[in-house]
Amino acid sequence: VLGMKVGPEYLDYYKILKSVKTVANNAAGKTVPQIRADYDKQADINYITSLKGNDLDISKEGNAVVIAFSFERRIPLFYNVSLLIDFEGSSAGSGKGLGE
Repeated sequence: VLGMKVGPEYLDYYKILKSVKTVANNAAGKTVPQIRADYDKQADINYITSLKGNDLDISKEGNAVVIAFSFERRIPLFYNVSLLIDFEGSSAGSGKGLGE
């Protein structure tokens, strides 16, 4: 039962990470609002509703655009027991989940 509740959240996280990396790879010469709009288009294509372009942290490292994000998900398990997962990721490296 736990896997059925947690699995979709991780799938959503990996869709977000893939979209962020795709946008970052095509961000050369674009402004921050253009990058956010590109992410929003990717989010629409991949049915991502949990993270919007305004939630992204966009910066430059050298000549590369780096897009980072973090969010948390609270998954109700039973009665008053919930599982809280902190997700974070970046286009510069691998992302992290479960407070790693």
